[in-house]
Amino acid sequence: MMDWTDRHCRYLHRLLSQHALLYTEMVTTGALLHGDVPRHLRFNAQEHPVALQLGGSEPADLAHCAKLGEQWGYSEVNLNCGCPSERVQRGAFGACLMAEPQLVADCVKAMVDVVQVPVTVKHRIGIDHTESYGFVRDFVGTVAQAGCQVFIVHARNAWLKGLSPKQNREVPPLRYEFLAQLKKDFPQLTIVANGGIADDAGVAAQLAQVDGVMIGREAYHNPWWLAAWDAQYFGQSALTITREHIEQQMCDYMAREQLASGTPWSNIARHMLGLRNGLPGARRWRQVWSDHRLKTTPPHEVMRLAQLASAPFAHEANEPHTEFHGESTTHA
Repeated sequence: MMDWTDRHCRYLHRLLSQHALLYTEMVTTGALLHGDVPRHLRFNAQEHPVALQLGGSEPADLAHCAKLGEQWGYSEVNLNCGCPSERVQRGAFGACLMAEPQLVADCVKAMVDVVQVPVTVKHRIGIDHTESYGFVRDFVGTVAQAGCQVFIVHARNAWLKGLSPKQNREVPPLRYEFLAQLKKDFPQLTIVANGGIADDAGVAAQLAQVDGVMIGREAYHNPWWLAAWDAQYFGQSALTITREHIEQQMCDYMAREQLASGTPWSNIARHMLGLRNGLPGARRWRQVWSDHRLKTTPPHEVMRLAQLASAPFAHEANEPHTEFHGESTTHA
């Protein structure tokens, strides 16, 4: 979710769900050791609870960055052992780390030793064409001994050569049965399912076998789904909000960010383009919010124009205020 789940995206998702755990995009240790720490770690207090996902393979560097994350107020530090991109591989981290479970364990131990917040790991079920359950079982067993209690498992192999990151999310087959077996073999651990889950039925199927679900791209492209989560999964009262209410709050946020930091509203609005997915007039609404000619127009005026553009279709939607038509990266 690089360049997707930034703090603006997470602000939107938190408006929709008060309880889902949100994750940052992956931040490399190099970016924190040698770059602009506030730029990478700054977030809005309203985002809590939020986890910092790190990319790296040097225990000492990860320990330093985990400590920074704790100091900045993150609720969890997550080590990425699932990204298959060649750029990440060149940095010797991501999915290729699954070939070195003891190194991952050393990295986890180094972080656990210096922070009080949970240290978790996100990974695949295997790499390349190794399709043995024993591979992921041994990986989890080794890393758990270092103090990791939560494993977020993308139920596909990562092919390190021959597939693009997009293909790696689609071509290797999903093997949810591996996740169910992990929970049976490690009942004391928290196993969270990830990969290919895009609706309530998919979530329910996984929660019948494991402890949680992480939703990535579907939560980004269909953010309104999150509006039902607090009632469905966290025992809270259903939110009585509308898409228009969320759009208004995001406009207020855009105006504040523009005034405080000079952030163009378009950098924020891109994250909410899926807010009206499935509704009549959604395409025209998105077209207004994506119109580069309006970049100097105040965001509240853009909102007015977008709502006007979709207004001829509004009567067709027949959407009551309390009805929800259903991650970001989130897990319940």
